[in-house]
Amino acid sequence: MQLNGLIFTLPKEIKLLIGAFVILLSIGFYTGLLFVGETSSANPNGIEEHYLGNEDDENAEVMRFKKSDQEMLTLVHNHILSMSIIFFLVGGLVSITKLNRKLKLFLIIEPFVSVLLTFGGLYLLWIGVHWMKYVVMFSGFLMTITFTTSTVIILKQLFKKQ
Repeated sequence: MQLNGLIFTLPKEIKLLIGAFVILLSIGFYTGLLFVGETSSANPNGIEEHYLGNEDDENAEVMRFKKSDQEMLTLVHNHILSMSIIFFLVGGLVSITKLNRKLKLFLIIEPFVSVLLTFGGLYLLWIGVHWMKYVVMFSGFLMTITFTTSTVIILKQLFKKQ
């Protein structure tokens, strides 16, 4: 079965379903990014402070405490499971777009690597591997770029005549 470009041949009802899904999924994804920006200042030191606390900083505007075992396991568990499903679905949609094979494979596989590095990295940061904050920052950025690129490609091809 030829998948490359299959998106152009889908019935209108399926295209509308996929479009609504991708738009709503994007709203949820970017709302999550807003939350990250609010809670960790979207920089490596903010990420570290969010998970490890800032009890030693007497000048801190907001007092933060190190996350508990339960909080970290819940965060890692929930994000890895939910984002795996999200990127499985987005990857399935990317697979039916018309794209260069190497770009398509990158957009399909990279988010899974980024999810592992981001949330595995947060756990490693939490247990004391402080340089992981940079890996978390980079992989989160790459995951966002990949998500954005994939959804734009899907939406453009979804409503474009071949």
